[in-house]
Amino acid sequence: MNHPLNRPDMRLERLLGGADLAALRQRLRRHFERQGEPGAEQALHLGKLEAVEREALALLTGRPVSTARSARIDLARIDAALQTAGLCHSLRDALERLDGPIENRTAMRMAAEQAWTTMVQRTGRDARLQAWLQTSAAGTLLKRLARRDATLADALLTRADAVMRRLPALGLTRAQLAAQVLGSAHALDAGQPVASIVLAAFRHGQASRDAGCALSDGDTPVVEERARDVWARAGVLVNELARPALALNLPARGTPLLTQGEPGYLSLRRLLREPPTWAVQGQAVYVCENPNVLAIAADRLGACCAPFVCTDGMPAAAQRTLLDQLSGAGARLHYHGDFDWPGLQIANHVVRRWQAQPWQMRAQDYEAAVPTVPHKQRDLAAFEVTALWDPQLAPAMYRHGLAIAEEAVADFLIEDLRLT
Repeated sequence: MNHPLNRPDMRLERLLGGADLAALRQRLRRHFERQGEPGAEQALHLGKLEAVEREALALLTGRPVSTARSARIDLARIDAALQTAGLCHSLRDALERLDGPIENRTAMRMAAEQAWTTMVQRTGRDARLQAWLQTSAAGTLLKRLARRDATLADALLTRADAVMRRLPALGLTRAQLAAQVLGSAHALDAGQPVASIVLAAFRHGQASRDAGCALSDGDTPVVEERARDVWARAGVLVNELARPALALNLPARGTPLLTQGEPGYLSLRRLLREPPTWAVQGQAVYVCENPNVLAIAADRLGACCAPFVCTDGMPAAAQRTLLDQLSGAGARLHYHGDFDWPGLQIANHVVRRWQAQPWQMRAQDYEAAVPTVPHKQRDLAAFEVTALWDPQLAPAMYRHGLAIAEEAVADFLIEDLRLT
């Protein structure tokens, strides 16, 4: 049998119920939802009260109706009055009877934070994924993808972990990887939550390696890889026939990949599915920014040209994969690019990522090239990029105000490429 205080009472509905007092009840409920936080005291200040709300508070407190728009109420006094009247146990009890249970937001938030911490610290995941989870960026991304739900976040991490354990792959397409591991060919498409987590973990790993081997460069920003390039680094093919890598005279064991003396293209598909065994241990491999320079070298030197690779601007997936392979095979990379701000940014990336040596890219090389180029108006504004390998290069370029295309110094480069 229910205690009389637990039974509904129409007097309570008349006292504090109804639509006119809904806003007041919500304000009172928020006080109890905050119980446990600093400031959640037994005295409550309410402002901007309507006439009907002032009347209800007067009935609750047993005081005359005030004309003031604000009031300070004693919750203990109201609780006692409600109990004496036999309406309910307390103001909180009254609010719950009228509008349902009041949640303890503080306790809920603490429980959610503990659940999140426990989920993130769970062991046994792929080491690359776990390393990323220790970063602040991981928490921000994961909470957004999982809508701050620790259970959903844990499920996403479980799926991402399954993908990471299959990587690196050997020329597997992204759709095939997604279908085999996650059961849907589109589960790793751009924008999908698991894809975002996997890419973030791989980017973090690469950024950590770059930071470990970078030259002292002040605040020079690290270029973030595009998603297709990150997948390629993991051995996964996305649009594998786009923008192949251009190369000349790269020695490899087994069946020749390129015709000696002739420029040739290597697709990302070929580089990942049938990785060549490059015979470049301890050998100099030259790298340029512009295809025209490689074409000039082929025309003038042919088979007598040193191994040569073109990044075709900022290296994309195929170019990055090729440079990764050559560097991994022990090649000593030497890089040259345009003397302009984008050119320095690309050069910084190549030097940092593959520990390439600058090739005729120092301030003295620029100074020597200035008198050889046709006179033109200044086309370099205030310098924006500092060369990692030579802090004097950017100031020299700004002082002359001249951008020098790589093709303009091809004659200087050719002599270094000639095999003796």
